[in-house]
Amino acid sequence: MNIELRRIIDQVSRDKGIDKELLIGAIKDAIRSAAKKKYGPRLEIEVSYRDDTGEIEVFQFKDVVTEVTEPHREIIYSEAKVLDPECELGDSLGIKMDAGAFGRIAAQSAKQVIMQRMKDAERDLVFEDFKDRKGEIINGIVQRLDPEGIIVNLGRTEALLPPSEQVPREIYHKGERIRAFVLEVKRQTRGPQIILSRTHPQFLVALFHNEVPEIAEGIVQVLGCAREPGSRSKFAVASRATDVDPVGACVGMKGARVQNIVQELRGEKIDIIPWHPDSAKFATNALQPAQVSRIIMNKDSQSMEVIVADDQLSLAIGKRGQNVRLASRLVGWKIDVKSESRYSKSLKEGFLSLLRIPGVGEITANLLNEGGYTSARELAESSVEDLVQATGLTEKKAGSLIAAAQEMAREGVAESAPGQTASTPAVQEGREG
Repeated sequence: MNIELRRIIDQVSRDKGIDKELLIGAIKDAIRSAAKKKYGPRLEIEVSYRDDTGEIEVFQFKDVVTEVTEPHREIIYSEAKVLDPECELGDSLGIKMDAGAFGRIAAQSAKQVIMQRMKDAERDLVFEDFKDRKGEIINGIVQRLDPEGIIVNLGRTEALLPPSEQVPREIYHKGERIRAFVLEVKRQTRGPQIILSRTHPQFLVALFHNEVPEIAEGIVQVLGCAREPGSRSKFAVASRATDVDPVGACVGMKGARVQNIVQELRGEKIDIIPWHPDSAKFATNALQPAQVSRIIMNKDSQSMEVIVADDQLSLAIGKRGQNVRLASRLVGWKIDVKSESRYSKSLKEGFLSLLRIPGVGEITANLLNEGGYTSARELAESSVEDLVQATGLTEKKAGSLIAAAQEMAREGVAESAPGQTASTPAVQEGREG
């Protein structure tokens, strides 16, 4: 039986990947619990395991006394001398017990403790295995479809792909293979919960990392990613080596690399954008395939006014505003796209609004234009110091012009500045065009 116990411990340790000492500790605790359940919680016992023989030894400790009042905790001196001739009054004497004498109920209790300890150990092992895999792509098999999401079998454990992390229109069936991004690993009482995602931008980054050796080696850097899962993505890259084209490396020979990723994402369109340190140039690249005529930047508000030819407007905005929306996320600036004709009209209206300010003639209006003030509303929102610095006007003149422009704004006479037109009208114009 002892040899059998040792064999079971070795097999469970090997098959489940649980440390032998953890199993032996669980067995000791289980026997200690079973003994106390049979003989009472005040029982003083010690459990040991001999690895060479697989034997479990249980010792009950009793105090050596002249008169016994608690039989499970005390032993009379005369009996103690028989067991150990060298013992004295007041000693604690260890008496070997029969480990198999605890009865069926106690043995069942021992089994439950062992099983629970094994489950806890397995959960800890699974958590330790997956906690460092956050941010990786993992393969699994669809086990079942629940209201809370798709349950994915990862072999040793299960993972959850919630509805919020599923790509719209992607449908999976039981037994189907699935690849997903490890979004989060949580430690819970019933075991680790692994949350997967197929919509996260980093899923796309991880796919390119796996597919493109230059990214895995650090030659090509991923410097931005914006996704509308299942529809379209923009992916910004730059190269550390002058002789390596970052876009070409991601596309691959005859588009093989990017097509593998598009196939994994079930047809999601991917725009690979060359990153640029200049935000205006980066925005120009991000709005491709549309051709940009000019960009007016406002660094304070982190916004850009992008001017394109009339026939490029719909292309720049994209279907339902998708192209400009993704470009804006990728660059990190608010982008407002306008056609040349609309921009020219707003410039003309802005210049006319300057001429309507009392005390402003054509020469002053041109001076204000050259200083960056394209409308009466922009002038009304300026400070005297900024106006003096931009145009060279005196403080008195600057103050009177700003006051006049503010009065016009209060009366609703001033026209909106071209840089302040919201992006919605531009999108609307693109739909109509």
